Amino acid sequence: MKLGDFFKEGVRNIRTTGSITPSSKFLCKKMVSKVDFSDADLVVELGAGDGVLTEHILEQLGTDTYLLVFEINPKLCAIIKSRFQDERMILVEDSAEKLPYYIKKYNLPEVDYVISALPFTSLPKELAPRILSVCEQSLRKGGKFVQMHYTLVLRKLYKRIFGNLKVDFAPINVPPAFVFVCEKE
Repeated sequence: MKLGDFFKEGVRNIRTTGSITPSSKFLCKKMVSKVDFSDADLVVELGAGDGVLTEHILEQLGTDTYLLVFEINPKLCAIIKSRFQDERMILVEDSAEKLPYYIKKYNLPEVDYVISALPFTSLPKELAPRILSVCEQSLRKGGKFVQMHYTLVLRKLYKRIFGNLKVDFAPINVPPAFVFVCEKE
C-alpha cells in the first residue's frame, strides 16, 4: 500500500487503524525479535494493517507453523489477501476478541505467540482488557504477547492481566514506539 493511501485509510479509520503511517522495518524487526520461531506451532497477529509486520513474521515462520492473522478493516484485508499467498497463513476479517472461536474452527494448537499492533488506547475502554484477557487465556504456558504502543499509559493493564511486563523502545519509527512483552506464567 502506498504511504498516501495508508495515510488516508488511517485518517478515515483512526480508532481502528491506530496510525497514519505503517510501522517501520525497525519496529517490525524489534517486535519479531521477541519471538522464538523455532518452538512455535501457532503465531497470532492482531491488527495486521496492510501486512508490513505480517511480512516480517512470515519470513521467520517455520514451515509447519501457522499464522492466524486478524484484521477488521475490509480494505486492508483485501490488500493482505493480494499481497500474501501463503498456506501457513489464515486471514480472519473479525475482531481479535473472537480468537478462541477461530482456534477451534481451524483446529489449531495452543497459541505460542501473539504479536499485536492493535490500537488499544483508541479502542472502546472495555474492549482492550477483554482482548488482552482472551489472548492471555489462549496462550500456552511460557507463551508471549508482544504489543507495540506509542505511549506507556496502559502498562498497569498489562501487568494486571499477565502479571508481568517488559518494555523495549523502538526510536526509529514515526512516531517512536514502545514494544511491550508479557509472558504467560
